Amino acid sequence: MAERVFLKRAYEAPAKSDGTRVLVDRLWPRGISKEALKADHWLKEVAPSTELRKWFDHDPEKWAEMKKRYKAELGKGAQKEALGALKALVKEGPLTLVYGAKDERYNQAVVLKELLTGKAD
Repeated sequence: MAERVFLKRAYEAPAKSDGTRVLVDRLWPRGISKEALKADHWLKEVAPSTELRKWFDHDPEKWAEMKKRYKAELGKGAQKEALGALKALVKEGPLTLVYGAKDERYNQAVVLKELLTGKAD
């Protein structure tokens, strides 16, 4: 299933091979229109909490702890339901997790892909 889940920055052009495109950020990416993003879904609820996002601040030194805290968040409430929605979508076909972060290695989409595929990149 790993080949069915892709990661793409919101600022990269959409492609037919993306399959279902899901924006997994709590905030809409700056400077991009809905038409340009071409997201099929916007699952704000699957994103890290505002508190966790601000604490992490894309600091690679905090990555291991961020992943741990984020996975704990995804185990309850609205975030758990949103993760369930992603799991259902990936069964339907290719799924591209769209995110706005500049850092391609240290962002929530990486964690979500890991959870959906059972593999770390």
